[in-house]
Amino acid sequence: MSLKEYRPGTRFPGVIGRTADQSSPAWPEPVRPREGSPNVLFIVLDDTGYGHLGCYGSPIATPNIDALAADGLLYRNMHTTALCSPSRACILTGRNHHSNHMGCLSNGSTGYPGTDGYMPFENGMLSEILKDRGYSTYCVGKWHLSPEETNTAAGPYDRWPLGRGFDRYYGFLGGDTHQYYPELMYDNHQVEPETTPEEGYHLTPDLVEKATSFIADAKQVAPNKPFFCYFALGAMHSPHHVPKEWADRYKGKFDTGWEAYRQTVFARQKKLGIIPADAELPPADPDVQDWDQLSADERRLYARMMEVFAGFLEHTDYYIGELVEFLKDIGEYDNTLIMLISDNGSSAEGGPTGSVNECRFFNNVADTVEDGLKHIDEIGGPTTFNHFPWGWTHAGNTPFRRWKRETYRGGSTDPFIVTWPGGIAAKGEIREHYGHIVDMVPTVLDAIGIEAPASLRGVTQSPMEGVSLLSTFGDAKATEVHLTQYFEMLGHRSLYHDGWRAVCPWPGSSFAGSGRKFGDEISAQMLDTLDASGWELYHVAEDFAEARDLAADEHDRLIAMIGMWYVEAGKYNVLPIDSRGTQRIALERPKVAADLERYRLYPGTQSIVAAAAPRTLNRPHSFTAEVVIPDGGADGVLLSFGGNDGGFTFYVQDGKLCYLHNYLALDYFYVKAPDLLPSGSHFLSMQFEPTGKPDFRNGKGVPGKVTLLVDGAAVASSDLPYTVPIRLGQGGAMLVGQDSGAPVNPEYKPPFRYEGKLKRVIVDVSGEAVVDHEAEMKVYLRKQ
Repeated sequence: MSLKEYRPGTRFPGVIGRTADQSSPAWPEPVRPREGSPNVLFIVLDDTGYGHLGCYGSPIATPNIDALAADGLLYRNMHTTALCSPSRACILTGRNHHSNHMGCLSNGSTGYPGTDGYMPFENGMLSEILKDRGYSTYCVGKWHLSPEETNTAAGPYDRWPLGRGFDRYYGFLGGDTHQYYPELMYDNHQVEPETTPEEGYHLTPDLVEKATSFIADAKQVAPNKPFFCYFALGAMHSPHHVPKEWADRYKGKFDTGWEAYRQTVFARQKKLGIIPADAELPPADPDVQDWDQLSADERRLYARMMEVFAGFLEHTDYYIGELVEFLKDIGEYDNTLIMLISDNGSSAEGGPTGSVNECRFFNNVADTVEDGLKHIDEIGGPTTFNHFPWGWTHAGNTPFRRWKRETYRGGSTDPFIVTWPGGIAAKGEIREHYGHIVDMVPTVLDAIGIEAPASLRGVTQSPMEGVSLLSTFGDAKATEVHLTQYFEMLGHRSLYHDGWRAVCPWPGSSFAGSGRKFGDEISAQMLDTLDASGWELYHVAEDFAEARDLAADEHDRLIAMIGMWYVEAGKYNVLPIDSRGTQRIALERPKVAADLERYRLYPGTQSIVAAAAPRTLNRPHSFTAEVVIPDGGADGVLLSFGGNDGGFTFYVQDGKLCYLHNYLALDYFYVKAPDLLPSGSHFLSMQFEPTGKPDFRNGKGVPGKVTLLVDGAAVASSDLPYTVPIRLGQGGAMLVGQDSGAPVNPEYKPPFRYEGKLKRVIVDVSGEAVVDHEAEMKVYLRKQ
């Protein structure tokens, strides 16, 4: 006899008597997907340009991604928002980035509906929709969609992955992470990698392993239950980390420079049919140095940085291949709708010279060619936090101009591959249709055969703003469905409409040409000037790469498109136009908890992200650890902040109280007590007292005197000539009782946990701090 079921919320159809023998049961109907519903896999690359993948004309080997394109469809006209968090919000909701309140980064918010960083629950994510339809839902990798101040153990967790419809999560919450020493979250709690770099650890294979285990966990119990997996790699964002043998595969391959790369890729793209045969390549960017004018040392260093990037991408491709092969092994590949996308164009965050330690840039300390050459054999390894120069960025976005953060096509036109063997008959075909990442969710829902819900978890849902591209799956000549799309990113604006593209660059078409720098503010008067004479116009249906500005010839069309941009801006909460850099960092934002003058910190707790940690830089501060030291002594870290690229650590080594201030891996300032610590209960303290003023412009924080104390009595002191001024390491997290990850101190091995009993650490920051808001803003806008 079959079970009788009923839909929850409807009348109970069974019989309830006085006893069981007089009754007949009925059960609430479980949520079941429609028979044969496909799995859905989103693979999201970071900072990968249009000209980086092999199937898009690159010389970099990406055979597994190329195989997905050969087994499905390659789109040559797909678009993103040009920045990280905004794009990811669109990918998961099918709404525009300002509609998602994510007009900028989740950690670069302003107090307006389009940019406050708090994604509204009426914009349901695909994970929430499919979970309600009986899918298993997994998020693996980069999140960067919760306000930074909520990324602590105090929460709230409602905008973390598990709060937005994902059953399982493994990855990192911020905009980037160290690939060898990542800051990992498992579901809602922090974890450490199971192995070390010396044992072969790297984040990418770890993420693949977790994705496959999540899928296998459910499939072995419920093989017919489909899954949605949002697989968002840390690659290809900086740091460009990869084992040396992968980078060495490209030795000498980039010695001819970035302009030669552009020309080679451009020719390949035409040969492959990725771009039209009559496409024109825009001229070399005015901000990019002429390769032939560089010194031999510069060319050698910059070529190696690109070799490392290329090896990193091939390494990433290899492990994407492992994930796809797993789906084949378990018989799920044919019935999996795979969409591979990059969140924006290639990144120019390495600046004109690249970097081996990005933390120096945030602190106004320039990387030098001499220092880069000193560490050239380490680039890509765990001791660096590297990024290539923006000459390679420009080349990686071939055939387009410019890069990430700007809404020229170089920042906003990206690789997009769709593979679904059981649902798409076409193999290896190119689609020319215009698309935007807001179209991904509507396309998935259309492919599965379900409508966007009117409500989710009792919250009435907003309309989808993307359109379904399902018609293009089977028909290369399908009618265009996405006719108009606005773009705005940090004051850089553009509009696509029916084959035309109007662009208003800010601070200009180049820094050199405009005489301005990134983050310069657009005033109301300046906006009037820009709207009168700052717009460019391209007929991209005939001029694929935006090489010919037709603003003067098509003035009436341009005026109409500017007006259309403002209509779209009003519709999607884009205003006010805000290009600010310096001022944003000083804005007051809501906090889970107010800043304190004294913090009580405890061992065995999660690391504290910079947004919530005590602010110790450029002010008087002290640490006091309450410990019980066993007979024979106890070594280990009491408190640490940062990583091997800069930070501090307060610790005991060889039985002696010590402090180290790591100045950006350039100088190491140690203070060490001469005598062994006695056993028993004690208060171990460090006091820092500024002795001068900071020099932010030249990358020097306040000088100061460090005093070490035991039970209030001074046992050692030393003067620090300068300190880190703005950012303590890329990790930027405070740890109690250990220094896990890339260690601040090269004299011990992580995590160097304190061996005695550590009851608590009191951090006092009651002294007034000196802050450089302009420099701090660089941190927010580079970690994306």
